[in-house]
Amino acid sequence: MIMKKVLYFLGFAALFSSCGTMNQITRGDQYAKMYEEQPVVLLVMPPINNTANVEAKDLLYTSISRPLAEAGYYVISPLLAMDVLKAESAYDSELFVDKSLTMFKNYFGCDAVVFSEINSWAKKGFGIQADIRYFIKSAATGEIIFDRSCDLYLDLSVRSQNNSVLASLIDLAASAINTATTDHIEAARKANYFIFRDIPRGKYSPQYDKDQSVIAEEKNIRATVK
Repeated sequence: MIMKKVLYFLGFAALFSSCGTMNQITRGDQYAKMYEEQPVVLLVMPPINNTANVEAKDLLYTSISRPLAEAGYYVISPLLAMDVLKAESAYDSELFVDKSLTMFKNYFGCDAVVFSEINSWAKKGFGIQADIRYFIKSAATGEIIFDRSCDLYLDLSVRSQNNSVLASLIDLAASAINTATTDHIEAARKANYFIFRDIPRGKYSPQYDKDQSVIAEEKNIRATVK
């Protein structure tokens, strides 16, 4: 009788374990279109800013390219792209997000276009809260081949080991200073890192086309970082 119970428990545990494994999604499944398209050259468009923070657009744009390049993609120089986009009155990405992207493919020679959408970007307590969606569209078909969002809180609080009133006032002032431009840039870098660390590796990565079995992260992530 005891042996039957043990076998029943082991069978149930095995079934539970297999179900948990089955529910895990690989990069090959979650980003199937990325592996089908296999883009090499990426064009990063200026972010779509849905917030009242006018600086958020430029802050995010300057740091999107690096994690993509580190993941093995050839990213067109943001400075070069920005000059061309402004000259062609194409600085506002929202004008093109639902239109054909073949013009960018023909002009820049890109395989895919990277869009981002800032839904919130504001100081919160002693930190910065940012809610951003990132999506990549095929320059040939216009289909979305990568889509993730990040609700990020960057904790910039300053803690002192001295508990005096003066030290507390200094900490308060320092925390306010820490929410200056440099920290907003850091918040942008952190958001970009969290999103693109799960992207399928590009042609110039040793893991190119070898990471399809890697367990994918959630498409919509929330994180607090320091």
